[in-house]
Amino acid sequence: MVWAKMYQYCKEKPQDFFEHYHKRSNVETTFSMIKQKFGKDVMSRNFTSQTNEVLLKIFCHNLCCLIQEYFENNLDRHYSTNQPEIKQTIRLG
Repeated sequence: MVWAKMYQYCKEKPQDFFEHYHKRSNVETTFSMIKQKFGKDVMSRNFTSQTNEVLLKIFCHNLCCLIQEYFENNLDRHYSTNQPEIKQTIRLG
């Protein structure tokens, strides 16, 4: 029943259907890239550690994508060790 409704929706409004489908495709591609790069297994045993491990894989994937874009597009990398001055006002009682 659901498949018939989705097929009908695709036939009636293909632009709307493929906008939503493309979002799903992007998510699946991203998960596939993460699994290929860092492995499909989660080694941690408890839930909190598993969550942290998956989040770290996502972070590392994003970092790899950022580094790749820097090199592919010849972006300038300017890093500064100078910290801006923070003026702090202390109000007493």
